[in-house]
Amino acid sequence: MSHIIRCAVMACAIVPAVTHASTVFDSKDIFSLEYASDVQLSPSGDSVIYVRNSNDVMRDSKRRNLWLVDTKSGEQSPLFSGESQYSQPRWSEDGKKIAFVSNMSGSSQIHVHYIAENKTALLTQLQSGVSNLTWSPDGKWLAFSQLVNEKPSVIAAMPAKPKGATWSDPAIVIDKAYYQADGRGLVKPGYRQIFVLPSDGGTARQLTSGEYHHSGKLSWRRDSKSIVFSANRIKDWEYKRLEGDLFEVDLNNNLQQLTSAPGREHTPSFSNDGKKLAYLSASNALNPYRNQKLNIMKWQNKTTKMIAGEFDRSISSPTWISDSKLAISYDDFGKRKLATITTKGKITDLTDSLSGTTLGRPYLSGEFSGNYSGKIAFTHGSSERPADVAIISKRGKQKQLTTLNEDLLAHKTLGKVHEINYKSSFDGESIQGWYITPPNFDPTKKYPLLLEIHGGPHLAYGPHFSAELQRYAAEGYVVFYDNHRGSSSYGERFAMLLKYKYSSKEDFADHNSGVDAMIQTGFVDKENVFIAGGSAGGIATAYAIGLSDRFNAAVVVKPVINWLSKVLTADSGLLQIPTQFPGMPWDHVEHYWQRSPMSLVGNVSTPTMLMTGEEDLRTPMAETEQYYQALKLRKVDTVLIKIPGAPHGIAGRPSRMISKIEHTLAWFEKYKK
Repeated sequence: MSHIIRCAVMACAIVPAVTHASTVFDSKDIFSLEYASDVQLSPSGDSVIYVRNSNDVMRDSKRRNLWLVDTKSGEQSPLFSGESQYSQPRWSEDGKKIAFVSNMSGSSQIHVHYIAENKTALLTQLQSGVSNLTWSPDGKWLAFSQLVNEKPSVIAAMPAKPKGATWSDPAIVIDKAYYQADGRGLVKPGYRQIFVLPSDGGTARQLTSGEYHHSGKLSWRRDSKSIVFSANRIKDWEYKRLEGDLFEVDLNNNLQQLTSAPGREHTPSFSNDGKKLAYLSASNALNPYRNQKLNIMKWQNKTTKMIAGEFDRSISSPTWISDSKLAISYDDFGKRKLATITTKGKITDLTDSLSGTTLGRPYLSGEFSGNYSGKIAFTHGSSERPADVAIISKRGKQKQLTTLNEDLLAHKTLGKVHEINYKSSFDGESIQGWYITPPNFDPTKKYPLLLEIHGGPHLAYGPHFSAELQRYAAEGYVVFYDNHRGSSSYGERFAMLLKYKYSSKEDFADHNSGVDAMIQTGFVDKENVFIAGGSAGGIATAYAIGLSDRFNAAVVVKPVINWLSKVLTADSGLLQIPTQFPGMPWDHVEHYWQRSPMSLVGNVSTPTMLMTGEEDLRTPMAETEQYYQALKLRKVDTVLIKIPGAPHGIAGRPSRMISKIEHTLAWFEKYKK
């Protein structure tokens, strides 16, 4: 392979040049990727409207347009396509209108498009963002949730400034327990409330009130007189984040509580006959993981029954497709399955190709929509393609309707994804993993191995398209990733194996055993083994190099290094402290320290690149800087990469994803033997 010299923020490093730029997946190809999301099946089942996601190379941003596709012919056409952003497309029940949110007028507002007339009406002049846009069954109303701002707290009275004077910005007074959020910064004073708006235009009217957030899925009663939703209206809700109940509010602002079970009830959905309300529930046990359970309430007497309560997977998105059956999704062994469940609890799988709505790394993802038409629309993805629009008929026949990336990827040779299963050296626990072989792979040759660890830790990877990992494979690496203990999609027992053990020698053993299993395949060069990971994967990477020196180099992305400081500075401490730790940090100093990679920094000799977004509030930059300075004090070869403007989602813009990938490749090439 030929090479080029690349100089970045580190010393010049030799990296492989892409020798077949037209035939392998290159960094610039990331800008050309597209995927479908928010697929919405029309009431008749004849068409699907979806959000077509693409990238703007000139603005380094994502474009969201609305496209229609015919479910019989597969013919598609743009409904709204251009430089404005479009989202939340929703069909009226008669199928004649589509409501959506767009900034085409300069700010994000609600619009309604009349299909037969091909006319579009701007309905609102709102001051803050819209979420959970929902039609009433009679088509007369649109419901949505929106932040209602409140005046910020003031403690000190300042003197009036002279006319024309320029003073510093006023002090910001923070008095809430939940005061910051990654990607948003300081939380603006106010609460999300539910509104209704006449669908033919008019003034939005607020239905809920109080110092509580009312958000999530909204479900109209079939007579269009009230809305069911979930909210945590407990007085000290900031400290009880695992609670939430179902409420009903009518158009006269009358509020009624429907559930009061411990834990959280959410995602309500009425059957078409109006006799049953399906919803999800989760325990309030102080655990880091909990399955979501399906419940059905008889609306007349409000009695509730849990359906398939023994099913050891987390159910998502219950959607009625008849008066006795719902469509659901659930994650299972690294895949997201689309299934049906009867009101008696019988589950029937339809497909395991629900995938493709996350481009960077191979996380489980995917969405669907269904109704009484007999069809279900969903995002269909694979290990070689991001999400397209697909349909499943009442008889279970599957049909892909779009091919959004064939113009780009049909001419590329991608890395092939293979499954591998092995036992952990710690206790013999079965671990599922995958590896990607480089384009034009020759099993008689030796390849460098790159172990990439997922975040969460209660998330999961699988055989799904990944722009980042395909880039590594294109540069000649065998890329290995696993679902170590604590990962989702394997049931509660497996997820709970990391309770109070995140990170630990146990999950390290899962990764390390996977590396051993990969070396045993015969095509891995054991002298060239590298490790990387982000968020929880960054923690695991930093922990691993404190336990082992087997890796040539490491890339630690957005990590937690010191749990004692992290939980008291990040945006997630209110939930993380009670669910992932046995108590407060000042009462359990030794436990927090034992879980911290900083406790092992004295063992580290692995050359380490650190990378974090400057605006990250989930794993704040100070965590990365602590590790950087510790490694420098120990004279370990290390470099710190700060990504300007980036929150925890460090690869949220195409150029940032490319920067993450190319810095990782450059660092590893520097330490190849």
